[in-house]
Amino acid sequence: MARDVADILRKVQRIQIVASRQVNDLMAGEYASVFKGRGMEFDEVREYTPGDEVRDIDWNVTARAGRPYIKRYAEERELTIFFLVDVSASGGFGTRESSKLETIAEIAAVLMFSALKNNDKVGLCLFADRILQFLPPRKGKANVLRFIRELVAAEPVAAETDIGAALEYATRVLKRRAVVFVISDFQGEGWEHAIRLANRRHDVISIQVGDRREVAMPDVGFVRLRDPETGEVVEVDTRQPRVRALFERHAAESGEALAEQLRRAGVDQLAVETDGDHAKSIHRFFRMRERRNR
Repeated sequence: MARDVADILRKVQRIQIVASRQVNDLMAGEYASVFKGRGMEFDEVREYTPGDEVRDIDWNVTARAGRPYIKRYAEERELTIFFLVDVSASGGFGTRESSKLETIAEIAAVLMFSALKNNDKVGLCLFADRILQFLPPRKGKANVLRFIRELVAAEPVAAETDIGAALEYATRVLKRRAVVFVISDFQGEGWEHAIRLANRRHDVISIQVGDRREVAMPDVGFVRLRDPETGEVVEVDTRQPRVRALFERHAAESGEALAEQLRRAGVDQLAVETDGDHAKSIHRFFRMRERRNR
């Protein structure tokens, strides 16, 4: 059933207010220092003065003017920030106040408003087992608010996640280098090669959104668990300490394997939980990248 339009707009307004405040309070000045522009672009020519770099002489202008001129360059600050967002059915899970999809919308909003404050372009792609929606990068507040509306209105899709196909699509459609945030619970498989290739062309950052009940099973008796993407059902007796220990060990091993896959691909990872302080998590992540870029 489609969500009520008034409810969507209320949620968008709340997210806008919270995200804008968090950007002003926590992200001021850090976003620009964390993400670099595409490099140096030509700015102007000026007359050569002793001490200037000879390699910067513009020989065409020098020949026409009859005296030496050099090229000046300025850092090209404008960025393209692109969000690849997993809206598969596992995103509907959440045992606290927010589901994983709701958490994704909140995190993306903070990053989008940070990009807006820096006058960068923002784009969005929603995917599950296939590309569901592509919204090309553009500037402006209206653009960001539309993206947040799409995220808030997104319904979990009952299909397995294909992160690799989404990354391949982004690599095809993004013609210039971009910062690509892949926001997912990373429960899909077979994406390692695609993320490595995408990271060679773009600055790819993974944001893994999870819930504490995915890593720690409570003692709640006999339960039936259903995988929302595959439909597989298993019955578990959570009263057994051995069962809970096996569950937690498997979750820990999966987390370590994911971190290792991303490390080998050269991709930074930010892990957040549905009940965490998302703004502070992003703030710590920014600080980590800033220190590394010095």
